[in-house]
Amino acid sequence: MHGFDFKDIQDKVSLRLRPWHRSFQFWVRAADIYTGYKVFQLRVSFVKDAKKQEALWEKQHELAADKIYSMCSDLGGFFLKIAQIVGKPDLAPAAWVKKLVTLCDQAPATPFDAVQLVLEKEFGRSIGEIFENFEVNPLGSASIAQVHRARLRGDKNDVVVKVQHPGVQDLMMTDIRNLQAFALYMQKTDIKFDLYSVTKEMEKQIGYEFDFLREANAMERVYRFLYENNKKTPVLVPRVLQGLVTRRVLVMDYIDGIPILNLGDEMARRGINPSSKMATVALLDYGQVKDLPDQLRLGYANLVLAMADNDSAKAIECYRELGINTVSNCKNEQQELLRLAQTMFDTKLPPGVVMLQPFAEDATIKKIGVQSFPEELFSILRTIHLLRGLSVGLGINYSCAEQWRPIAEDALYNAGRLKGADRTKVGKLRRYFWRY
Repeated sequence: MHGFDFKDIQDKVSLRLRPWHRSFQFWVRAADIYTGYKVFQLRVSFVKDAKKQEALWEKQHELAADKIYSMCSDLGGFFLKIAQIVGKPDLAPAAWVKKLVTLCDQAPATPFDAVQLVLEKEFGRSIGEIFENFEVNPLGSASIAQVHRARLRGDKNDVVVKVQHPGVQDLMMTDIRNLQAFALYMQKTDIKFDLYSVTKEMEKQIGYEFDFLREANAMERVYRFLYENNKKTPVLVPRVLQGLVTRRVLVMDYIDGIPILNLGDEMARRGINPSSKMATVALLDYGQVKDLPDQLRLGYANLVLAMADNDSAKAIECYRELGINTVSNCKNEQQELLRLAQTMFDTKLPPGVVMLQPFAEDATIKKIGVQSFPEELFSILRTIHLLRGLSVGLGINYSCAEQWRPIAEDALYNAGRLKGADRTKVGKLRRYFWRY
């Protein structure tokens, strides 16, 4: 008669209950943060002094920031990604940013013995057979994977080994579905925006990130594009090591560098004048590279031109072409629609504005309701949001619509939707210099 392995049974039960426990934790904490803001909104409405209102809002944001930080830190996984999205200086309250920015590089690392098991299962060989040296402590750990520095046998150059955290994908899918339910509630009660479609696209994008074969293919395509279109590539792309890529492991060249938001401080420390030296930029993560269908790609190209020209009539046409359906309750609808487009799809902040507040009472999103938003446009929205966060962090206020005008013109011209005479002189000059 065999004895029961109570530890094994306990582990299996715990594994089955873990998604339910996470869901319970999310809803309890989200409800606490949400009701805290709703009660505060009612209370602050009785305060007439604007400065007192502002001070009270700051205290409320600080209180909420502590709760959001605890939730994201304790639950980890997908909520670390949420912290990365929300914790940008152009979007969230300063108290949120100050708290959440510290979470970006603080995902818990997977123990080395578990990493070793993943590597040996994926490659069918021991670590010692493949690598001459493999650093046990990771260079960094994110929500989906962690990276280790290593050196292949018989090679003189270091490589980076990206390894997925075991079992994290199922938990992330649970988190996303909880967020989708919360998004449905929020768009019916507080926010006039199709948040549900955004979360559905996030679900697709997260799924892509768990396929390192897809990421390796994207890296190679971006590499070829940059080198074929420029005599000297403006950015570095790591080389993928062929034969050392699986769905859960990716080995690539090691590139030494400084996180871009730390660049200013590092140059000051070294006494380098920013105007006298051009920094080399490397792009390292390709998990969310996405191909847009031609209709959306060309529709967005049209919108880029509309935003660069401040053409509100053309922007409205682009909304229809892209399938963005809106409802308005304001008098100057045309200008507000252009402003909404620039808020969502351009990086430039209005004069005197250091932080966008998309859900403030006077915000465009309160005047123009977005009833439907194509899921695939979320990848553009996310890219713009990241670029705006970087530009604010670096103290640069620029318009990506103005910078991308030549690319948009080329796309429309090649599709037969723009005549050569309509392409701007500035765009032609930029095209020339980009290739040299």
